[in-house]
Amino acid sequence: MMKSISQLITPLIATSALLLCAVSAEAKVWPFNEKKVPETKGDLLSIQEALIETLPHASAATVGIKLAEGFGSGVIVSPEGLILTAAHVSGGVDKELTVVMNDGTEYKAVSMGLISNTDAAMMKIVDDAVDSGSFPYVDINKENDYKLGHWVFALGHSGGFDQSRGPVVRLGRIVQDKESTIQTDCKVIGGDSGGPLFDMDGRLIAIHSRVGRETVVENLHVPLREYLTHWDEMKNNQFVGDGPFAKRPVKGSGFLGLGTKDSEEGVKVTKVGEGFAAEKAGFKVGDIILELNGEKVEGKSEFKAMLAEMAAGDSLEVKLTRDGEPMTIKLKLGKR
Repeated sequence: MMKSISQLITPLIATSALLLCAVSAEAKVWPFNEKKVPETKGDLLSIQEALIETLPHASAATVGIKLAEGFGSGVIVSPEGLILTAAHVSGGVDKELTVVMNDGTEYKAVSMGLISNTDAAMMKIVDDAVDSGSFPYVDINKENDYKLGHWVFALGHSGGFDQSRGPVVRLGRIVQDKESTIQTDCKVIGGDSGGPLFDMDGRLIAIHSRVGRETVVENLHVPLREYLTHWDEMKNNQFVGDGPFAKRPVKGSGFLGLGTKDSEEGVKVTKVGEGFAAEKAGFKVGDIILELNGEKVEGKSEFKAMLAEMAAGDSLEVKLTRDGEPMTIKLKLGKR
């Protein structure tokens, strides 16, 4: 008896973490893509064989992303750990995140730029504990040579990360292709957001954006042409657009929680508010603040003006002296 697709691919998913090479970027011609429906048993077997061939590499590069509330997905597109995901998953620029590989290994990551009106985003693994250049990754379909009706498959950590299960695969077809969205009948749910959509060559063609809720099946994905158009902006950590998928940081919304005064040595800390960002970062009364994010701090008024230009969640690097000894404190601003 012929085995089902699920029976054949299950052992491949379990071993996919060991496969570190991306699939070939050279596309094959799949006859089943040119037919309205599979016409023969051979067509079905060809679809199954294509999926079995490409799934291990795609699965190995599909990652989970831990969020403050909930869970998302992403996909690695370079051996150095560059990741594409959705803007509503990354949540902003320069945010600290945690990436989870299929074997449960966790790495520190940081969000990069995003396109807020189409839900595209980029992030990267920045963990010192891993050698750069060693990550499994997938190729991108830069030719956009897919068509309506072509077979595709979706991966993602549906409902959240489950190491024993791994990324969930769904096979389907492209049912609509617009400028900034692709719609498929691959049913994706919560936890899949930011995960990858592949053609049958295993090339990345889109990222999951709006997923089905309750009985409404949306299955909308951001096409890779949107990422390629804004590639440089995202790599340069830019927040692009005023769309609904990510909120632009509001200047002045950040709060440090320090009282200061001018002194001969510099800006002196006179009070550290209990429970605020400054206390959590380790500031002490008597610290002398010298620089903020590489800029010299001339006085209390300038220090306040510099902070007023920042938003909640922004990163700070403060150089100071404590009892005459130089120190550097890194932290993120809290909410005002």
